[in-house]
Amino acid sequence: MTSTVPNAVEHTDAQQPPITMFGPDFPYAYDDFLAHPAGLGQVPATEHGTEVAIIGGGLSGIVAAYELMKMGLRPVVYEADQLGGRLRTVGFDGCDADLNCELGAMRFPPSSTALQHYIDLVGLTTRPFPNPLAEATPSTVVDLKGETHYARTIDDLPQVYRDVADAWNKCLDEGADFSDMNRAMRERDVPRIREIWAKLVEKLDNQTFYGFLCDSEAFKSFRHREIFGQVGFGTGGWDTDFPNSILEILRVVYTEADDHHRGIVGGSQQLPLRLWEREPEKIVHWPYGTSLKSLHADGEPRPAVTRLHRTAGNRITVTDAGGDIRTYRAAIFTAQSWMLLSKIDCDDSLFPIDHWTAIERTHYMESSKLFVPVDRPFWLDKDEETGRDVMSMTLTDRMTRGTYLLDDGPDKPAVICLSYTWCDDSLKWLPLSANERMEVMLKSLGEIYPNVDIRKHIIGNPVTVSWENEPYFMGAFKANLPGHYRYQRRLFTHFMQDRLPADKRGIFLAGDDISWTAGWAEGAVQTALNAVWGVMHHLGGATDATNPGPGDVYDEIAPVELPED
Repeated sequence: MTSTVPNAVEHTDAQQPPITMFGPDFPYAYDDFLAHPAGLGQVPATEHGTEVAIIGGGLSGIVAAYELMKMGLRPVVYEADQLGGRLRTVGFDGCDADLNCELGAMRFPPSSTALQHYIDLVGLTTRPFPNPLAEATPSTVVDLKGETHYARTIDDLPQVYRDVADAWNKCLDEGADFSDMNRAMRERDVPRIREIWAKLVEKLDNQTFYGFLCDSEAFKSFRHREIFGQVGFGTGGWDTDFPNSILEILRVVYTEADDHHRGIVGGSQQLPLRLWEREPEKIVHWPYGTSLKSLHADGEPRPAVTRLHRTAGNRITVTDAGGDIRTYRAAIFTAQSWMLLSKIDCDDSLFPIDHWTAIERTHYMESSKLFVPVDRPFWLDKDEETGRDVMSMTLTDRMTRGTYLLDDGPDKPAVICLSYTWCDDSLKWLPLSANERMEVMLKSLGEIYPNVDIRKHIIGNPVTVSWENEPYFMGAFKANLPGHYRYQRRLFTHFMQDRLPADKRGIFLAGDDISWTAGWAEGAVQTALNAVWGVMHHLGGATDATNPGPGDVYDEIAPVELPED
């Protein structure tokens, strides 16, 4: 395995079982649940055709709608913008339709096994994503403080980078029982996972990522911590995560979410779009040939939701931007949770007050990207003097931070992600137009590659996004701050509504920011499946005894509960 710098402890072994992103907070095997021939469950025949509101047409909403449709229910999807959410694939004006870029999710780890179920289901294929020093990446350039280093593997970098990698390995093992947890997760040893994690949650909930590094003897050097923040592991520099809870970072490394990424050929937005149009072979109540698209007038989702309130009989009443008012016995809210605080007029009675507090305290990361189309993957040209690639995947402390080179063959047009940034680095771009951003980026990259004329290869206008400026998102993804574990637990466990007062049931939270692994599409899928179980249970349905759902085994694997007093 070729690791990026610095990476987690080397843990890939052909003799070991593959890992899956199913814990450690809630070690439930969603991939097994999906693969079981008995299906996800059923509702009573008297409920067939019952409408269920799905608010948000991103991946979580579409997965939930698709599975509820298969059970014989009638999902009614509301979407303010476009199907796909943060799976957003766009083209370039005037360029070939096959040339596109990913404004949102663009790389997916093999441990996303529930996500992979749906990728396979709709017939999509994946290929390795060119992360720093990944096997699929021809070369990587690390440019810090004006010094540039060219590498194909970590061994090509100066010793200090390997020292930093070693420090991270030691820090994880000494401070977070990495090797033990990784082994337990591979073996799906739930008691051991829970034993290790319970101690760490209690010990580390109040600790930042940066504080965790500082507490390690291995990272006593400020220079090492600085390099680690600027170069990072897996996908690049992680200093923008330094203020976040260390528990967020441990979830990533334990589940290998930052390793061996793959991209979806043709773009990730195809996944929700194909699910929208898919006609499942096994379906209850509805005739063969039914799809989510066919269940909606004109094949389109309902418009944006503008009001949510409770009405008699604990019903959920939804008002949309067209003025239409519909009442449902059950609803799933999958949109960005801050929408409930601002864009949508909500009754306080929708959720218990503790859940409202958790929604309000949710912390979101900013993120910006800018892409340009180019005539060909010119970066594979060789420098006549050095024999090196003329340009490489680039990590730098300059404004661009991360630059990715994406091609579909040597003789075809290609795409450069000139910059991918998070948090403060993203906010630096916010006031600038797409062209202004591009000019700054080309200047920064020109200082790293003075002999490369990137501009002459550009064949179309830049495409950019700052997710914090998107009106229906207000940020890229959730990232808990220290002390937020209790809030996240309330949101994730909301699907277990037998524990709630009767007048607080019927609307279910799902989506990326409800999951323990925000920033990864797997979390969107897992929380969608939790909500599907919740709706099924709410309407009197049940799973097959041979395939218990997440709610059926909840008491055995419930997330650690920290004291409130």
